[in-house]
Amino acid sequence: MSNPEGEAMAGPAGSAVAGDIDAGILDQMIEIRRHLHRNPELSNREANTQRYLRQMLAGRGIADIRDVAGYGLAVDIVGTGKPSNRKLVIRADIDALPIEEESGVDYASNNPGVMHACGHDAHASMGFAVAAHLHQSRADFGGTVRLIFQPAEEDEPSGGRRVVEEGLLDDVDAAICVHVDPYTPSGKVAVSSGPYTLACDTFDAVVIGEAAHAAKPYEGVDAIAVACSMVGELQKIVSREIDPYDPLVISVTGINGGSAYNVIAGKVTLRGTIRSGSDATRERAWRRVRAILEGIATSHGASVELDIHKGEPGVVNDAEMTDLIVASAKACVGTDNVLNTPGWTIADDFGYYSQRLPSAYFRLGIRNEEVGSVYPLHHPKFRVDEAALKVGAATLASAAVRFLSAQSD
Repeated sequence: MSNPEGEAMAGPAGSAVAGDIDAGILDQMIEIRRHLHRNPELSNREANTQRYLRQMLAGRGIADIRDVAGYGLAVDIVGTGKPSNRKLVIRADIDALPIEEESGVDYASNNPGVMHACGHDAHASMGFAVAAHLHQSRADFGGTVRLIFQPAEEDEPSGGRRVVEEGLLDDVDAAICVHVDPYTPSGKVAVSSGPYTLACDTFDAVVIGEAAHAAKPYEGVDAIAVACSMVGELQKIVSREIDPYDPLVISVTGINGGSAYNVIAGKVTLRGTIRSGSDATRERAWRRVRAILEGIATSHGASVELDIHKGEPGVVNDAEMTDLIVASAKACVGTDNVLNTPGWTIADDFGYYSQRLPSAYFRLGIRNEEVGSVYPLHHPKFRVDEAALKVGAATLASAAVRFLSAQSD
């Protein structure tokens, strides 16, 4: 793989990968990743991304390309080797985030306020490499691999939900996907079976008090003071009401109110997320958020309007599919570079896939201090160590062929 900016191919990411994908495909994978990084698009607005990926796939001779889920694509690669009626989905998300980029890379975003800060450009480019490689080597396997370049993983309406609604999983046997991981050393693969990401719901609250002159707060009801009490009390649900071995994260991510220095705010809006690891905890968190907000509002002589929006379910990794990823990754990078790592507290709408199909979601380490790939997901300085991407692509491709071949034995 070419390395035009001198990014180090150090550690596991620079080691030999079993069943290497063609070097020309790997070079193009990096070019595509940088193009997407330079031209990010928000959820449900990925028109140019869709058009560009279609063009790149068609350039590799792939003809069966369909528009799906709004601004996504689906590509079926049908093997012509030993017959198999099995079908596997590989999901690659493609949307970006509303973040102003500060990474300093030469191919930084040209779209002000929009950035690929979660690595979906890397996921899409690895998906391209897998599609191109499998199309080129389709005589070596039977069965079908459906690549879904999915829009809107980051925001509603969810692309994952739309994939299910459009029936793209109805004729499929299993699903896999990869997510870059800035906490794991570059080129290592991390996965384990069981719950792997959290369910994620969002909430919007309007705190209604009564405006007054700032010199006479006792003549009104200070909505800002009420909202501040709510933010503090919400955190006690996690710290004082939930078993720490049963994951729950409640984050208030927005607060807005007030119009002038000398006016007590009569209305404040809050927004946030509720991330949970079990259905029981999810339902309890909903009840407690509502009870706390309504109770605090009443105690202050205010009122609150609360809307909780049910989001994606958590990802649960199937044991057999996890074993498939482990075996495939070990073949690509060796046993020492495959980690049995518990899930993390992020959410991902791949949960809609794992709800329907035996699935495996694995993490690809990209942490490499030499190239500045040390910042967390959703950070304005987030970077990807591109040297790791061939490991992710090779693991996906190997897992696909192994899955289809195993079913036809």
